This record gives sequence, structure tokens and C-alpha cells, in this order.
Amino acid sequence: MPKKEKTGQVVSTTMDKTIVVAVAEYTPHPKYKKIISETKKYKAHNEDLDCQLGDEVRIVENRPVSKTKLWKVVEITKRTK
Repeated sequence: MPKKEKTGQVVSTTMDKTIVVAVAEYTPHPKYKKIISETKKYKAHNEDLDCQLGDEVRIVENRPVSKTKLWKVVEITKRTK
């Protein structure tokens, strides 16, 4: 089974070797068909400590590193200045 990948924006870097990534998913409403965005936050392992607040990153599913950290950073797609 392939590993899941998600792209999102870094919203927190205060923890050591951990970042919080907000991922927005867009789905149509079942009855009215209006596009609704739902934002979910994922904790991801950041071994190199190179992510900054506001960066756009790609995360991939990983074995559990801690109780809530199940993702790891694969690459930084867009950096903030």
C-alpha cells in the first residue's frame, strides 16, 4: 500500500524536531455542491530543523515517532523570505 502524501503550510515550529503543518482539503457539500475547505493540523518530524514558519512543505506518512507524530517532512516546496 502506498504511503499517503500531503502538502501544507507550517504553522508552528516551537517544538524540538517537530513542526505543525496545516493542510486544507476541499470537498463539495453533498447537497448544495458548494466547495468547502476543511483545515486539519498534522505534527511532522523535522530532523534537520530547516523548516520555518510559513513554509510550504510536503509530508509523508511514517511509522509513529511519538504518540501524535505520525508524519515526516520530505521536502520544502516553497520557502518564505
